[in-house]
Amino acid sequence: MQETLEILDEDLSGLKHAQWEQRLAAITEELGMFQPLGPKHCATFLDQGNTLLVTFETMQGIHNLSKLAQPLGFDMVKSEGWSHLGLLSNGDTWFRNERVYGFFDQLIDDGFFDEFDTVIFYGAGPCGYAASAFSVSAPGATVVAIQPQATLDARMTEWDERFVEMRRVSFTDRFGYAPDMLDAAKQAFIFYDPYEQLDAMHAALFSRKNVSRLRVPNLGAAVQTRMIEMRILNTILKQAAEGDFNENAFAQLFRARRDDSSYLRALMARLEQQDRPFLQVLLCRNVLARARAPRFRRRLQDLEQRAAEGEFELPSTL
Repeated sequence: MQETLEILDEDLSGLKHAQWEQRLAAITEELGMFQPLGPKHCATFLDQGNTLLVTFETMQGIHNLSKLAQPLGFDMVKSEGWSHLGLLSNGDTWFRNERVYGFFDQLIDDGFFDEFDTVIFYGAGPCGYAASAFSVSAPGATVVAIQPQATLDARMTEWDERFVEMRRVSFTDRFGYAPDMLDAAKQAFIFYDPYEQLDAMHAALFSRKNVSRLRVPNLGAAVQTRMIEMRILNTILKQAAEGDFNENAFAQLFRARRDDSSYLRALMARLEQQDRPFLQVLLCRNVLARARAPRFRRRLQDLEQRAAEGEFELPSTL
């Protein structure tokens, strides 16, 4: 098996789009299946273990997030021996396409998902919407969705003006309203930054008994990227597959943010915006006690100068 999987180590970065798709098709056909789904979508399948990871990704996102320009699921196939079903789109389409619907209809008719002991659906942003919506195809699946939209139907979410070009696309027909599609899921985990107002409003629409909404403050608009940089995303997927993931488990994993420079800078910026110099000092001291951080050292010196001028009282060093 390991010799067979060596093909998944191939570096696809630097290839032009047509070449990249050709190599992806060759790799996945050797280990499973590649199926075009019209001009903007395709599906890949790697047939390995009894756990199936279903991911939704854009081709652009794959190139931006993977050094090898490979779908996210390839890592889990190599490290965990899982099977992987990948749905790919060229651009953000929310996978609202009849060919995609038909593909899942065929999987349902074939009893495809019944062949696996565990099924995990994953996606972020528009792909998080799709992971939630299409999870209804596999009752009992676990869903991990980062910053998903609930729907872009303007009658429900006219307050979200980020994707006005999608308002001509139907979100009321099949696989439409993502929160309702989660009713058949065993468990769903929705990640969002509460300071990203529109993301938080969408997350509120996912309120269900089988849904855990997990706050990730100060990760901003690119939560998936931050999680990958913190090296916790694959662990979340693994724990979710094993049934060990919950709010307490995530709280432990999310401690990795203490060493993530992007998170720390965002936290400092928020404290500055809120004009809380006392807490800024505590943050700078905490960071400098654990790492070399010239930016935080300079900020601490500025804050100490402000305190010396009587602007506020420094916290105790005891």
